[in-house]
Formats: sequence, structure tokens, C-alpha cells
Amino acid sequence: MASADSHTRGSRDAPWRRPGLRLLPGWRRDALRTTLWVIPSILAVIAGLLFLLTYTLDRAAYEGSLSLPGWVHSGSADAARQVLIGIAAAVITVTGVVFSITILALTLASQQFGPRMLRNFVRDIGTQITLGVFVGTFAYAVLALGSIAPGPHGDFVPDLSVTMALALLFVDLALLIYFIHHISRSIQLPEVIARIARDLSRSIEVEFPEHDASDPDQPRVGPSLGVLQMHLDREGAPVRAAASGYLQFVGYQELIAIAEENDAVIRLAHRPGHFVIASRPIATVWPAEAAPSVALGLARAHVTGPHRTLAQDPVFAIDQLVEIAIRALSPAVNDTFTALTCIDWLADGLCKISTRLSAGSVHAGRFGWIRLIEPGSSYARIVNRAFDKIRQAGRGMPAVAIRQMDSIARILPSTRTSDQRDVLVRQAQMILASSEDAITVAEDRADVSRRFEAVVLTAREHSTEPSVPPADEDIVPDDGGPDDASGH
Repeated sequence: MASADSHTRGSRDAPWRRPGLRLLPGWRRDALRTTLWVIPSILAVIAGLLFLLTYTLDRAAYEGSLSLPGWVHSGSADAARQVLIGIAAAVITVTGVVFSITILALTLASQQFGPRMLRNFVRDIGTQITLGVFVGTFAYAVLALGSIAPGPHGDFVPDLSVTMALALLFVDLALLIYFIHHISRSIQLPEVIARIARDLSRSIEVEFPEHDASDPDQPRVGPSLGVLQMHLDREGAPVRAAASGYLQFVGYQELIAIAEENDAVIRLAHRPGHFVIASRPIATVWPAEAAPSVALGLARAHVTGPHRTLAQDPVFAIDQLVEIAIRALSPAVNDTFTALTCIDWLADGLCKISTRLSAGSVHAGRFGWIRLIEPGSSYARIVNRAFDKIRQAGRGMPAVAIRQMDSIARILPSTRTSDQRDVLVRQAQMILASSEDAITVAEDRADVSRRFEAVVLTAREHSTEPSVPPADEDIVPDDGGPDDASGH
């Protein structure tokens, strides 16, 4: 047997690579987070449990087995009812106002930032917690109101519960002030852009680890990558997609386990972010006899939906920044400074991507055999995705061309290979060519030319550094999915 290809890496999601298993996969956590009902429902349940605790203590105090502190509310049953009715009425009214403000913010976000930004606002934790606390306070007040009833020792008045409802009312007041401040900040363009950039950074850290996570002591055995590719091409059996939609999540550890159980190799045709068409091949399996078992596993390991997510798709955040930039550059908006802000944050993300080698398109099982091959993530396509559409939308605008040139000059010191530098210099050449054709003022063209010369000089200064061969570039040809500069 030939030794495994030098590019082979252990799966970044393999269970034997992690100190502990997550409670929920990333796609499910993201789906639950992108709702306005999960956290409010949880807080409403917590409010119910809190009422059970205070009700138990109130019962003990009513029966004389417990003494409550002097600061606890004490009054007649009618007084307690009036207090609780007032709290419930006020809280449900303010909850309606909070929901109205939230819907208004979502409407403004859809109009100003684009419909794909709505998920970023819906998944905002501050808004969800605010709604949840208000709903929980209302539920608590209603439960306490219902507990007031006649008893053998006179009317039962849940004094501790009434006091707790009053305390929750002050918490709601503080949260209302926070919510007004929070929502006024969250709809500001710089804050929206910075939040997307933070999501991009977190996604880069997950999908492009800074250090190779593979175990150097893991045995490298089995056929080489080239041999496996040949078998897959000649003898592999296709596995077809069951439904159409965007690929949101791939369960790599499940696929590796399935491949090991069937002594097979799986080559995926798509990565998260690609659009999958029903009945079209999504994977190839060798040997062909293992295809039925792998097909069942793929149905569990692949999650498709109507939209893209950030769970395993960092390019989605790049697309969001690009969308805001090209909207700002449109004649209807004409907001150049917003586009320049997006270019700055895109440069920050590309700097982080440039310093990291790809996590690996070839995944080995626990004994070193290659079990899973996925489409590689091309650095050139990511860079084109970040620059092309903005360059095209900002054609003839010196400020945009200059800022893109400056961004390339800032990214170049972070590159690790000559191929990466060639990609960035090629972008600078396209920006220069576009400027010479579309910018009419000679001084503006000269400014762009000086920035281009700075880019070339920076590239030459770093070309003397030893190049690190790309970890997984060119292992599997990219099929031009969402990283394609011309695709969506």
C-alpha cells in the first residue's frame, strides 16, 4: 500500500479530535438562535419555576411554618390583586411596544441593508432577552394573581410572590431603557458592519484553524489521494440529493464514521454555501457497494435550507459586507463612506484568512486512512468575491479604487505564499485598468497609480520570504460554487 498523501489531515470535527462533544451541532444552534421565540419561551418557563418556588414559600408562611422578612409585601387580597393586575397590564402593553419596535427595526434593516441582513437582527441576543424577560414577568404576574384564593385561615395572599413581581417590574424598567439604547445602536450602519465583521472573524477561526489540528503521530496508511481519486472516477457510485436548497451544514464526523463502517471513501461534490439541486449527485462513493449505506448517512449529515448560514460558510459574511457596499454605491443611495467602511472590514477578514492555511479538504479516519474528500476553498475565489463586485459598482470612483488599493497593500504582509500575492496583485491590476478607463481627472488617476506602485513594492518586499505550500489548494477542483466571483 502506498502511504497516504501528504495533504491528508484528520477531520476538524472528528470526535477523537475534540476534548468533549457539543450538546448541539452548529447548524441546530444557529437555527435556534435565529428565532424570536426560543429565549422568550425559556425565560417564561424559568418565570413559572420561580413562581413555584415563591408560591411554596408563601404556602409555608400561610400555614405558619415559615416567617417572611418584614420588607416582604403584606396586604389584603384585594390590594394584592390590584398590584398584580397593574403589573400584568403594564408589562403586556410594553411588550407590545417592544415587539413593534423590533418589527420596525427589521423593516428598516430590510430596506437599508438588504433582506439577507434580517437574520442578523433576529438572532440578536439583547432583543431576545428583553422580550423574554417581559413575557416571563407577565406570566409570573398572571400565575401569582391566580393563586390568590380563600383558605382555612382567611384569604391566601402570596406576599413573597407579589414582592417578587414588583422586583421583576423594576428589572423590566431597566431592560426597557437598555433596549431603547441597544436598538438605536444596532440599526446604525457602522455597528451593523462591525457585527458582520465579528461574525466573519469567528467563522474564519472555526473553518481556517491557525495551526494544523492533525496528530503528527497518527499513522499515514492506505492508498494515496491520487489512487483514491482514480478509483472514485472509474468505479465510484453517485449519491443523489434528496431535496433542493442551500447546503447549510455537513456532519463531517458522521460521514467519516459511516465511511469507516463500510470501509469506503466519500468524495463530496458540494461544501456549505453551495446550492444543491434535488436528484443531482452530491457525493461519489467507492466501492460502489457502500453507496446505499452512505446515502442514508448523507441524509442525516447534510442539512439544506432556503438560505445560507455562517455555521460552516465564512464567505457568506463576506457576501453580506459586499452587498452593503454595493447598495451604498448605487445611484439611489450614493453613500461612499459606508462602502469604504465595508472595504476596511473586508481587508481585516482577508488578512486573517491569508495567515491561515486551509483546514484541509481531505479527512482521515482514526487510523490514518483517507475517508472523506471535500471541495477545497480557493483563496483566489475568496479574494475575488471580496473585491470584484465592489470594483465593478465603484467604477469611475477614485475614492473606492484608492481604498481597495490600500486594502491590498495591507493584506499583502499577511500572505504566506507567492500564489496568494499573485492573486492580490492581479486584483490591483484590474483596479488600475478600470481606473484608467473610467476616471476622467488626471490627478485622480495619478493617485490610483501611486497606490498601485505601493502595492507592487509591498509584494516584492514579501516575495523574498519562504513560501509555504498551500495545505489543500488544488487537491479537489473547486466547482465554482458560492466562492465564484460571478456566482450567488
